[in-house]
Amino acid sequence: MKNENKLPIAIYGSNETSIEIGDFKIPCYVLDNGQRVLSQSGMLKALGMARGSSKVSSDRLAGFVAGNRIKEFISNDIAAAIETPIRFINRGPESIGYEATILQQVVRGVVKAFLQGKLQKQQEHIGRNAEILDDAFSKVGLIALIDEATGYQNAIERAKDELQQLLSKFLLQEHAKWIKTFPDEFFEMIFKMKSWTWMGIAKSKKPQVIGHYINDLIYSRLAPKVLDELRDKNPVMPSGARKTKHHQWLTPDFGNPKLKEHLSGILALGRASGYNWSVFMRMVNKSYPKFGHTIELLFPNDDPFYEPKKIEPTKFNKELKGLLSVPKPKGSRE
Repeated sequence: MKNENKLPIAIYGSNETSIEIGDFKIPCYVLDNGQRVLSQSGMLKALGMARGSSKVSSDRLAGFVAGNRIKEFISNDIAAAIETPIRFINRGPESIGYEATILQQVVRGVVKAFLQGKLQKQQEHIGRNAEILDDAFSKVGLIALIDEATGYQNAIERAKDELQQLLSKFLLQEHAKWIKTFPDEFFEMIFKMKSWTWMGIAKSKKPQVIGHYINDLIYSRLAPKVLDELRDKNPVMPSGARKTKHHQWLTPDFGNPKLKEHLSGILALGRASGYNWSVFMRMVNKSYPKFGHTIELLFPNDDPFYEPKKIEPTKFNKELKGLLSVPKPKGSRE
């Protein structure tokens, strides 16, 4: 089936992957937008509600949640979410489900109604089933149950391992001796952009904000989590300073060469910006976006080299302007 409506796609889980709670088996999925979803039909079955067609199923659960005996225990937002279940692609056919956290709130509402004796006699089995589900969800955590059942937890662990391997390539376990790493040109560039007086590296007192600029321009853009790890390894002392420089923790065979490569790119952008801070930062954000941040687009009017084309008036426009400039005859009306 073609995904013509651009529906989210189940990237983990299938109709055969389920969370199992007692005798209940509820198919679950992780969608490409990060949503954890439980199957509509599986949830209705677990609650002990007849399913019927997909349309009837949606109406049945929505109607049950909106019923006078339940609605006081369900928020309007949750009720609205049940009225519009999630449609997604599951290996071809379109499937229907509900976001896990939404269903968890529904289950808790049903349990409250059941314990307060609000359910009809023929609905009490739904209350008992909801108690079992709520107990399991609370003890283990519904999201954790879904991640484990679909294999998504393994993917998360793999990503963590890959990140840790990358950080181990970048960072040392113990800091190295200080070696001059940042060229004088880097500090001179910032002084020019900020209109501070530059008298050479030895005589120019660097404002404290320089450290924040280094973190922003360099370490937050080198690799994921590098700045966080450096702050853990090299914390601020009671004096307010750090015991060592961050670059002393970079590995000589990988981290340090990456730092120097990055510094060269930053210096090139400084020269290209004409030492204009706002232009420079837009270029840096586009060329070296911070990890975990949205890439900033450089629109034509923000580009320092953008020159709008001059549009020469056409012969027709000249003639039209001439006609419009002719004075009106005396006595004419608007």
